[in-house]
Amino acid sequence: MEMPAPDASILDRKARIVARLQTVLPLDSVIHDERETRAYECDALTAYKCPPLCAVLPSSTEEVSEVLKICHDEGVPVVPRGSGTSLAGGALPTADSVILGVARMNEVLETDYDNRFIRVQTGRTNLSVTGAVETDGFFYAPDPSSQLACAIAGNIAMNSGGAHCLKYGVTTNNLMGVTLVMMDGTITEIGGAYLDSAGYDLLGLICGSEGQLGVVTEATLRILPKPEGARPVLMGFDSNEVAGACVSDIIKAGVLPVAIEFMDRPVIRATEAFAKAGYPDCEALLIVEVEGSEAEIDEQLGLIMQIARKHNPVELRQSTSPEESAAIWLGRKSAFGAMGQINDYMCLDGTIPVSELPFVLKRIGEMSKEYGLDVGNVFHAGDGNMHPLILFDANKEGDLELCEAFGADILRLCVEVGGCLTGEHGVGIEKRDLMVDQFAPEDLNVQMKIKDVFDPKWLLNPSKVFPLAASESRRAG
Repeated sequence: MEMPAPDASILDRKARIVARLQTVLPLDSVIHDERETRAYECDALTAYKCPPLCAVLPSSTEEVSEVLKICHDEGVPVVPRGSGTSLAGGALPTADSVILGVARMNEVLETDYDNRFIRVQTGRTNLSVTGAVETDGFFYAPDPSSQLACAIAGNIAMNSGGAHCLKYGVTTNNLMGVTLVMMDGTITEIGGAYLDSAGYDLLGLICGSEGQLGVVTEATLRILPKPEGARPVLMGFDSNEVAGACVSDIIKAGVLPVAIEFMDRPVIRATEAFAKAGYPDCEALLIVEVEGSEAEIDEQLGLIMQIARKHNPVELRQSTSPEESAAIWLGRKSAFGAMGQINDYMCLDGTIPVSELPFVLKRIGEMSKEYGLDVGNVFHAGDGNMHPLILFDANKEGDLELCEAFGADILRLCVEVGGCLTGEHGVGIEKRDLMVDQFAPEDLNVQMKIKDVFDPKWLLNPSKVFPLAASESRRAG
């Protein structure tokens, strides 16, 4: 059966918008061929896809401003996009939207070691920020598992963390200033290369706002001197609950490791087959890393291992070489890719109080049996940022919907024990309709009023974050 031809008015509108965009950008920076726009029809939440009207790839703040002026004038929604690694559908387009990708904006603009900051365009990848300063003995602390690919733009949008956020904090703790382009094309500077700025903390508002308030084109980031050394210890346990209790005891003891990472049996097996890191055969595994001088490392690990022994570990092993340390972390960094070789999965991002880890892990195991879907747990245990991976078959009718229902129940559980719906992946489309489980209508209304101020027409990143009916009503005016 032949598909109906697109409405002529829609084609005319697209042609007009593309033509206007081509007046402010090079021709190869405006992607409008239907075959080429498919590359932008989804992000890492691949269960949902929608081709955009077109995609643009500006190279400067000024070009971003010109694009937004046109879209604002035409009433065209704009979806900001970093590297497309969002696991919550944060960069999913709508059919009438323009994707604004910052991938070509990847330059280092300024480096100041005396004042410990680097200023970059936000299309630059997370890992390459450290790459720009590491030969001079510095590094950028936030380290998401996707740091090889994810862009600083997305890190700021979702307030991303990573394995080492327990000691160094997440993006908001390492972000000093941004250049923000508003929907009407206005360029504004927020924060800067200093400890604190006068007036309201608008920087705290922008970080984690998921592209709802403006497009961040440049960022001033805090860089830190590299520590003298670091060393991980590997711990294996007979159950998830015991491993969770060990994490809780380490935190209660007042020790501050640079990272505490958790993996359960399904993830351990998949990762070991994939990366061959030398992990033990056990129900749950912790990687605990400390850093500092050799004396500091020995003292901290001594106390941590003393705590671990009280939980009868099946294995307790300190790294004895840089090579062994690298292998331990290779396994953890490979976990998501390794699990992808087994089956389709949905990666969640709830956050809970550390003291609730044993209960929540036990309850997830029970829910797994109730839903008949396997779950792999791998997450940043030190700050309670959980990443359950629910395995399902995308080709089996009803499996995706079952997986989504299971995921929603896990996220509700996180809220029930005093946590929240998301830690670093954002709300996107994945959790937008769960926002009512965490926030009262009055709370959501206050948040939406903030967007009213920055984006009165509700054109930036539409259909995300807020319950769909509420955001569509706001956009309609």
